[in-house]
This record gives sequence, C-alpha cells and structure tokens, in this order.
Amino acid sequence: MTANALPSGPLQHTATPTRPARDSFWTRIATELADAIGSGIYAPGERLPSEHALAEQFGVNRHTIRRSLASLCSQGLVRISQGSGTYVEDFAVDLVLGKRTRHQQGLAQAGLRGSLVVLGEETVRATAALAKALQVPARSPLLALRVRGDAEGQPLHLSERYFPLPRFANLAQVVRETGSITAGFAAHGVADYTRRESRITAELPISEVAAQLRQPATRPVLLVESLNVDPSGNPIEWARAWFAGDRVKLTIDHHEH
Repeated sequence: MTANALPSGPLQHTATPTRPARDSFWTRIATELADAIGSGIYAPGERLPSEHALAEQFGVNRHTIRRSLASLCSQGLVRISQGSGTYVEDFAVDLVLGKRTRHQQGLAQAGLRGSLVVLGEETVRATAALAKALQVPARSPLLALRVRGDAEGQPLHLSERYFPLPRFANLAQVVRETGSITAGFAAHGVADYTRRESRITAELPISEVAAQLRQPATRPVLLVESLNVDPSGNPIEWARAWFAGDRVKLTIDHHEH
C-alpha cells in the first residue's frame, strides 16, 4: 500500500537567484504561507485571508495568489472550498482496519466524533463479481448504499456498499437514523460481524469522489475493498471505499479482538 506522506512541518524555501522571475512571486508566497501554517500562525481548520486580502498583503494580483494557493492545495496543506474560501487542512486520522472495523468506534478511539451519511440507496442486481463475493445467485437483488463517512464535519471516505436482500431490507432507514452500519445490522438480528478481507490500493479519484471528499482530483485516494461476514461466516456486506489520502492513515491490525 502506498499513500502520500503528511507534511511534517514547514516547507523550506527553495527559491534561488537563478529561478525565472515569472515563477518567483507565486513560489515565494506559497512558501511563506506554508511556513505560516507550519509555525501555527494559521491554525488547523482556520480559514485563510481572502484572495483579495492576500493580494494586497503581498502586493501581487489575484491570479498569482490563486496559483500559490493551488500549489498549497496540491501539497495537502490547504483545501479550497468553492464559494467559502481556503482552509488549513485540520487533521489526519489514524483508522484501524482489523477483524472488527467500526467507523464510529474507530473515530472515538482517536478522540473524534463521526457518523455515516447516506447519500443514496437503490436496489440492484448482483453482478457476477458481487454474487461471488456475497455468495448469492447472479442477478439476485442487493441493497446498494452510497455513504460518506464524516468526522468533526470533515469527509474522510466515500463508499459503495452492497447487502443481500431481503435479509437487510430496512437497513438503509436505520443507517439514516443512526449514522451507523453496525446499528443497521443489529436491527436485522446481526449482533456481531467481522471483516474477512481488505484490499488496499492507491488511485486518482473520479470527479464525484473528489468533490465529496473536498479534495482536488489530482490528489490520490486510498481505495479499500472489503468483505464482512456474520458469526456463521455468511457474507453480509461487500464495500468499496475511497479514503482521503491526506486526511487518513490506515493501520492494519492483525490481532484478534
């Protein structure tokens, strides 16, 4: 598994006297802003001054400021929210993928509050791959949920989840009410479940995933494909989740819990 490393501190100024003049302004501004972020002048989660204010502060035009901010965004130091402003990236969460992986429990261990937000639901027919994973006949009905996992108001992951029907017919409603897949399973008689496997790769997100995660499409995400089973070993959920690579560190726990 590969992932972008989180910036560990202020970036060093690398400009030299031989750097072309057309590059010197925006790179110098980006470096000064990065130093300010690293030294705590701009705190995690804080909104930076507007483009207009920064342009006046540095004595340049707004196009130069946009280029500097875009550079910081590509480095994972800030996020740009259209119509709202530019914010310092505020935290990186260490999430554990183990035998029992729970979104809310994992965040609670990190001292954060979070929940799952259902973005959409539909009934689909199992493809050959899904039928094999969930051990159901091909073309069997499945509940498909599109879900975003948030923590302290920040999106951490976007996922597509599939559940056998009719066994989990009302699961979407429970998840909408509770923000918890675990609560949804419990409401359908599954008091415990475990993860049989997780497969992790890195890729560039499609535009929809990038938008939901509030990150540029040029920044890699971590793709996790997983299968959960009930206490009898029956598959109950197959999921594909895209994690914001600069906000999440995934740890694999091989111990039994």
